[in-house]
Amino acid sequence: MSRFTRLPILGLAMFVAVASSAWAQNQYIGFVYPAGGQQGTTFPIRLGGQALLYASDLVVSGEGVSVRLVDYYRVLDNQELSVVAQQLRELKKKETTVDDGMVAYMSWFEFPRPIGPGAGINAVPSMICSICGAANPADATVCLSCNAPLERLKPPPSAAKEPKSDTPPTEKDLAKQKLIERLERIFAEDERNPAVRSQTELVFAEVTVAPDAKPGRREIRVITKRGISNALPFYVGQVPEVARKPMKTMQFPVLGKEYLAQRKRPVEEEEMRVTVPCTMNGQIAAGEVNRYRFHAAKGQRLVISVKARALIPYVPDGVPGWLQAVLRLYDASGKEVAYNDDFRSDPDPLIYYEVPADGEYLLTINEALFRGRESFVYRITVGELPFVTSIFPLGARVGEPVTLEVNGFNLEKTTLAPPPKEAKPGHYLIAATNGNLASNYVPFALDTLPECLDAESNDEPSKAQKVTLPVIVNGRMDHVGDWDVFEVDGKAGQTIVAEVHARRLGSPFDSFVKVTGPDGKAIALNDDHYDAGSGLNTDHADSYLMAKLPADGKYFVHIGDTPRRAGKEYAYRLRISLPQPDFELRVAPSKMVIRSAASASVTVYALRKDGYDGPIALNFKDLPAGFESAGSTLGAKKEVVSLALKTSLADMEKPVNLTVIGSAKIGDRDVVHEAVPCEDRMQAFLWRHLLPAEDLPVLVYNPSYSPPADRIRPPIRDEDRPKDVARTLTQASVNYPVRRLERLYQEWFLTDEFTNREIASIEARMIK
Repeated sequence: MSRFTRLPILGLAMFVAVASSAWAQNQYIGFVYPAGGQQGTTFPIRLGGQALLYASDLVVSGEGVSVRLVDYYRVLDNQELSVVAQQLRELKKKETTVDDGMVAYMSWFEFPRPIGPGAGINAVPSMICSICGAANPADATVCLSCNAPLERLKPPPSAAKEPKSDTPPTEKDLAKQKLIERLERIFAEDERNPAVRSQTELVFAEVTVAPDAKPGRREIRVITKRGISNALPFYVGQVPEVARKPMKTMQFPVLGKEYLAQRKRPVEEEEMRVTVPCTMNGQIAAGEVNRYRFHAAKGQRLVISVKARALIPYVPDGVPGWLQAVLRLYDASGKEVAYNDDFRSDPDPLIYYEVPADGEYLLTINEALFRGRESFVYRITVGELPFVTSIFPLGARVGEPVTLEVNGFNLEKTTLAPPPKEAKPGHYLIAATNGNLASNYVPFALDTLPECLDAESNDEPSKAQKVTLPVIVNGRMDHVGDWDVFEVDGKAGQTIVAEVHARRLGSPFDSFVKVTGPDGKAIALNDDHYDAGSGLNTDHADSYLMAKLPADGKYFVHIGDTPRRAGKEYAYRLRISLPQPDFELRVAPSKMVIRSAASASVTVYALRKDGYDGPIALNFKDLPAGFESAGSTLGAKKEVVSLALKTSLADMEKPVNLTVIGSAKIGDRDVVHEAVPCEDRMQAFLWRHLLPAEDLPVLVYNPSYSPPADRIRPPIRDEDRPKDVARTLTQASVNYPVRRLERLYQEWFLTDEFTNREIASIEARMIK
């Protein structure tokens, strides 16, 4: 089966397998902004998603990062917006006040604070229709929904325009102003016709990063009373950070009038002045170019690196299926001095620039096709920072010492150590450090087989390097057109395996492997081999083949780079061995959400290796109290199976992490592997990928949960009820608007006075 069709079929199988529990696991976040922050700082973030009602907490993987939930904005319907707009208009009347309960609430309530110079949440209100409550563009005069005239919501007068007073504001004055600000933000954030509906619910939080938090990638999730969201990358940085104003939910573009949906922002917001070293956080809207101006000194060796695709790896409804960032650097005269739109096979760009003269420089970033949306989030880091571009070898044998050759920028006085001696086989991420700053992380492989180095000159069978099976050869292409050839002894009917790990270890090497006999005829060959477990990788350039040998004799394994490139970064690891039957496991989704005293399931994928097609027993490891599972068996030659989990618990305050394990008898070996949690993600309308996550949390929820009525509304006085009004409403027609008012009241959008008056007005018209 072609590598281009395999995973879409697996994705369909997964959908069928977990349909019964899908509705309980639909909490989703599509972006987090900013997607990280500096060590030793506290800053606000926002996350956009769907099904986040009753958000209660957020969690970040690893240690040293804490998150505090601040607020949640659900998408209000038109009627709710109309009510809130009416409350806002009344609050802006000078004679209107707020009640004591609202004062107490606003005393601890904190709104998301601005981040970076001149940044903050856009508080310019939309034009709200007083008839249908719909939000319209700020410059609209008639409602786009009902064509009614629009009333402009004017922001409260600034402190500079207010007459000076020696009387300090009262608690009620402050509470009123905070409530006004909160309601205005509702309208500022609202978009009735969003480009991506799955990102319209907003969660606001405050992140604190400890000074000693380990730099690098983490994962963040939103916890609600109904479940757990997917995980998104969140980075701990090492240098000062700035962030642009968060982007409002983008409007859906109309064909031929796409310009109407583009973000309108002042010219002064297009460019920011920063001081390097610095990390700049931003979001790209359609048609935008973001600019950063900074001063650099002659001799500085600047590394300019971007994380964009690394933050949101797969976009389902666009080609390419991620934010394809483009970097340009200009000198003081406006001349372009550096450009990059990717780094080797990584779509995120990288620039290394040795500054030739003191002066101001301008860095720009845009999307290659000038697409944009609120989830097109990026982080650019600029500074004289260590950066590793390649290492050699790409791996080593478990428990054995290895000397690493490290290439890159600003690596003086840095050290890069391999994984510890006690580390088990697998892929690890390692970084160079000078004691103050750590470089980017690069992958490093550990295996149990004997290893050797490629020995030149072995470019043809007559000069082949003789190796004994099994072996892993660590080599690289030394010159353009280079071939490395290895001689092995084989027997008739014997099967040998040749597998390359290069692209999966960050090398630009695009391998081609073939096995030839003594007569020079090819027995087997391979260029690319699809690996469903490679996660972020979309260019499956590593080779793999199994070849059955026709006779006793000498055989030759040839390896080269398909485009015939070479250099110290073109490294590879070539395994030549008899088949080593084995398997890896993936479990999706990367969370479990279970109703009270019920069950749910996940899907387990088997990635079979070297011909292993036997059964695999599956279960959860060390389940906490209140959970049980009968396990499952993945049948021989099968790739997908469901694994169920049952609980006796009614609910849980916080999730706990689970581990799925699979075991099999392979020959005389008892093999046990842990499953890697992952998400099934679509890229560019078709291709599906199993995107790895760090944890597999489980949460039990009560489906009948409703938030407690922590606001006690005072009773409506008889004298406040309207008299002599026409009674035209039935009980049923009264219940819905009253429930709407009660809900908005409990969400702290309405004052006691306003709510009682509106409810009294509605109830007075009810037919007795």
